[in-house]
Parts: sequence; structure tokens; C-alpha cells
Amino acid sequence: MTGRLLSVNLAVVTRADWAGDPSGLSGIDKRPTDGRVVLRADGVEGDFVGERAVHGGVDKAVYAYAKEDTAWWERDLGRDIPPGGLGENITTEAIDVTGAVIGERWTIGSAVLEVAQPRLPCRTFAGYWGVPDLIKRFTARGVPGAYLRVVQDGDVGAGDPVEVTYRPEHGLTLGATFRALTSEPALLPRLLLAPELPEEIRDKARRRLGAK
Repeated sequence: MTGRLLSVNLAVVTRADWAGDPSGLSGIDKRPTDGRVVLRADGVEGDFVGERAVHGGVDKAVYAYAKEDTAWWERDLGRDIPPGGLGENITTEAIDVTGAVIGERWTIGSAVLEVAQPRLPCRTFAGYWGVPDLIKRFTARGVPGAYLRVVQDGDVGAGDPVEVTYRPEHGLTLGATFRALTSEPALLPRLLLAPELPEEIRDKARRRLGAK
């Protein structure tokens, strides 16, 4: 399966009362950049990440969202959403991000990325969009975008192919993982079948299952 990288997006640092970081700064406003950008295990070169307690790090080094899924939000909200408008570092097209399998690997440019976990909506996201019930709507839609690990550092740029080079056999998708953590707890046992999930998520699944 091969898609395309539509854009690489870097933060315009914003100071706002909805920013979750103690500094009052947020990097959720990301905009397309020209040229090539280096992706490393600890994140995207030139980007700004606020609220590092919940964003960034090895298991959230790069955030990807699909152009096709953004188009749904445009129709639902009745507004244009440019690339980067969901706070994503990379905007893709012709790749089923929600249907990607946890641990699936993508080659983009000279970088190799691994699907690690879905994004969970937060108050900062709702504040940035100015949609008070966005967390509820985002959860109901179930199209969260993908947090990616950087398995091999490299540079990427708009127009690069996005090639799926490996897909684990366990079959646990990003979308199913999101629903397990939010609206469909019956799916929680499936999270234990995907060793590529961050251990903190697998521990959360174990705790919730143990509480039943």
C-alpha cells in the first residue's frame, strides 16, 4: 500500500488561556513548511511541543492525520481546515490511517515510522478549535489520527510516497484501539495482543479488565 505525504507541518507557537502547558504556550497550531524536515526518535526537528507530560516522547514522536479524514471535519463543522489544522506533523493522503495496524511501519523519504497509538482528544484541542463539545464529537467520530515512533531517523518532504512496508499479524487497528480506550471497553482484551502498544496503555487495559 502506498499513499502520499501531502505536507509536513511545524508549530506556530501560540499563547492562549486554553493552552494546557503551565507556560500558557501551545504548539497545536501547525502549518505546512517548505523543504525537507528531519524526523528523529525524540520528535520533529523545528517543531514545538507543549504539555510534554502528555505530548511528545518516543511513542508520540510524530502525529499523522489523513486529508480524507480532515475533509469529514470540514463538512461537519462547515469550515476550511488546512493541513496541520488538527495539530498534525504530517498530513497524508491515500493511506487508511484509522485502519492502520498497531506496529505497522511506514517508509517516508529516508525515515521509517511505526504506528504506536491513537491520539486521545484533550481540552487544548477543543479550545484551539473553539468547539466546546469537541472531545465528545471527536470520540464519537472515532478517527483519531496516529502517533508514530521514529524507527529510523530521516528527512521527509511534501510529495514523498508513504509506503506501508510491514504489518503485524495481530490485526489490532488504530481505530479499534481508540474505541477500546474510549467507547467500547469490550475491545480491551485485544490491546493485550499487540506488543507494539506502549506499555502504559497495555497496563491501563489490564487494570480496567481487572476491575470488572
